Amino acid sequence: MFCFKHFTIDDARTAMKVGTDGVLLGAWADIEGDRRILDVGTGSGIIAIMSAQRNAMAHITALDIDCDAVAQAEANISATEWSERIECQCVDVKIFANDERFDHIISNPPYFMETTHSPNRQRNMARSAESLPFEVLVASAERLLNEGGKLSVVLPTESASMFRYEAFERLWLNRLCSVVTVEGDAPKRVLMEFVRSDKPLMPRCEELIIQHRDGSYDSKYRELTKDFYLNF
Repeated sequence: MFCFKHFTIDDARTAMKVGTDGVLLGAWADIEGDRRILDVGTGSGIIAIMSAQRNAMAHITALDIDCDAVAQAEANISATEWSERIECQCVDVKIFANDERFDHIISNPPYFMETTHSPNRQRNMARSAESLPFEVLVASAERLLNEGGKLSVVLPTESASMFRYEAFERLWLNRLCSVVTVEGDAPKRVLMEFVRSDKPLMPRCEELIIQHRDGSYDSKYRELTKDFYLNF
């Protein structure tokens, strides 16, 4: 059970637990002005809930192929003040259909390229890129986004170039944030925003440090997550 400033997340029934990646993505994604948001691979529902907190006009659809995770997300969402604006569905994004296109798709996708699997089927689905290949996420975003709509993802640094390759000339990179866990170390995560556009864009690149060597949190990280973490 994780207590944030305005909501609580129970992740007991989800394979992948609440972590820094999801919180970073939920806080970093530029959802200002978006009316329809799609959260792909919602898990516990944390990104959907963060999006509803940050944008009072948005209606969020949260998808997951794990029906236990969807039930957990629905329970978490129902306990918030934004439940009427969030809908959960247990469906694969490959076959998901919607009457209207979305302004923004947000996803913390699985990325492990494992040749051996855990005996826990639920954990395999949540962790393995086989359950949501990058090309499927890109193709789904291209199909479901408005012209000018955005796709925001968080990935390990070593997976970022592969994702950019899949998106090339279909979705254009607009923002990139390299995430450094401890000051002085190499970035381990990358936050990326792509835009469905006919024209290439000049991406804006930045770096975010989470902690300094003395254990203190960086001011930019504190500012980014201050509306969520209790101690910020």
